[in-house]
Amino acid sequence: MTKIKQVCSFLDSFAPTRLAEEWDNVGLLAGDSAAEATAIMTCLTITPESASEAIERGASLTVSHHPLPFHPLKRLTTDQTGSRLLWELIRAGVAIYSPHTGFDSASEGINHSLSQRLGLGDVQPLNLFPDDPDRLGSGRYGLLPAETTLGDFAGRIKTVFGLDGIHVVGREENGVLVNTVHRVAVACGAGGSFMDRAIRVGCDTFVTGETNFHTCLEASAQDISLVLLGHYASERFAVEALASRLKAEFSDAEVWASQKESDPLSWI
Repeated sequence: MTKIKQVCSFLDSFAPTRLAEEWDNVGLLAGDSAAEATAIMTCLTITPESASEAIERGASLTVSHHPLPFHPLKRLTTDQTGSRLLWELIRAGVAIYSPHTGFDSASEGINHSLSQRLGLGDVQPLNLFPDDPDRLGSGRYGLLPAETTLGDFAGRIKTVFGLDGIHVVGREENGVLVNTVHRVAVACGAGGSFMDRAIRVGCDTFVTGETNFHTCLEASAQDISLVLLGHYASERFAVEALASRLKAEFSDAEVWASQKESDPLSWI
């Protein structure tokens, strides 16, 4: 029978914890590594819905992209949402593993996959990690096969990700987004801090999950197109692919991507 430590080792083999940002909290965060991994659930975030699903379906391990806990805890009580969910999962014997920014930056990680879904070629890291033997780094950028307009590019993103709407920053003429899109940078999640680097490597367009108002203003001032597809949409697809990958590797375990978590934001 598969042990939790075997799953952890496999996860670290393709989403190395060494690639995680210094501020992050990755790896096995709660649980007994020697315990059996009979049922594994992947999710983007541990929420009341995904936590209850893991407990109800008897998961022995939850692989959550976003860490829980993320910040150090001084107490473990049910007074706050995060510590309450952690308490409930531990009581139910559900271990927690988070690959987070190690998965973002891995050679076959989220940003690489995001680049592929956008149709980019000649993909390279935006920020190379110093002295990394595999020349890995955070973020990605590459080229579309042919130039297109921001309007067409944004429309294609909506179709690929099945979205009702996205936010864009760009020049509009007669109701059409006319910026040229060819050299594109990507950073999943809350990736606004990558925009300066995208500009430095000559990208005309930057795609991320979410960022703040002032980054949007700066994009307009710097004349770089900005596409915000939502934090959830920019990463959830990878959680689903991860479940398939784990199922193929550990056929003796039940593996699934959470069916109860959802984007907290919606278009009306």
